[in-house]
Amino acid sequence: MNRFLAATLCILSVIVAGCSGSKSNAPLGSAENPIKMALVPSLETGSIISSADALAAAIKKQNGLVVKVSVPTSYVAVVEAMAAGRVDVGWFGPLAYVLAHQKAHAEALLITEREGHTDYMGVILARKGGPIHTLKDFKGRKFAFVDPLSTSGTLYPKALLKQNGIDPEKDLEPIYANGHDKAIIALVNKQVDGAACYGNYTQDARDRAEKSVPNVKQMTFVVARTAKIPNDNVAVSSQMPADVREKLKQALLAISSSPDGRKMLMDVADINSLKPTTDSDYDSVREMAKASGLDIEQAVKGDQPKKPAPVKP
Repeated sequence: MNRFLAATLCILSVIVAGCSGSKSNAPLGSAENPIKMALVPSLETGSIISSADALAAAIKKQNGLVVKVSVPTSYVAVVEAMAAGRVDVGWFGPLAYVLAHQKAHAEALLITEREGHTDYMGVILARKGGPIHTLKDFKGRKFAFVDPLSTSGTLYPKALLKQNGIDPEKDLEPIYANGHDKAIIALVNKQVDGAACYGNYTQDARDRAEKSVPNVKQMTFVVARTAKIPNDNVAVSSQMPADVREKLKQALLAISSSPDGRKMLMDVADINSLKPTTDSDYDSVREMAKASGLDIEQAVKGDQPKKPAPVKP
């Protein structure tokens, strides 16, 4: 009986090893070994996944690459997943990308373009008719940032507040809302007195938030705008084979040049098109982090300020 059991276990181990080996040996981008693509949860997760699934289908139609989409719970979760080999492609905000490059050796592939620009800014908002009129009025108030690794929703707004005499860690009651739209909702619902979000030359995150908060622009106003920031990007793991990387790059560029593809990109994150980029395009973000005294890795460790309880818009 013991010999029979040992033989059975031996056979099972060979079968399991063979199965796992065949899967690991399948080319990246095949049905057996799909490219794992993660997007940061900058907006409502269900909407992002639905739009990104359509984009994945378009990539497959372009050149046969199979892509599986996910939206982890936070910006840093995407970075950690790439570092652990669970993600091959990340759609990163600038600061999250800088950390991903530092920690997971992510390599910038494409930069997003909106309305002809490859840069944007952070926007600081307050409620109309409320106690806030200038940046200095935020002292002692509750404030919603987006995520510890949000460039436009945390890093640049914090730097702007510091330049105006407000220490975000000492002079504010900060929370992380885990989404640009969620920060705006917290502001509208009077859970906070100010909120940070992304903006560009003609719009900001409120335009997307209007789907859940009608008339949000009539209820809030822009107190200030930050310095310019290089746009978010598509970055790949350094372990991705060069031929797969090039096929993915060309597929996304082809998609961004077609009307249907541009609509998909707009649905994913208000993207008009994609352009090639390099790591050096994000040096200004590194300089801002250094000037702000931010240790990027330390910024995402330890306890974070609590976010407000869920509320209906």
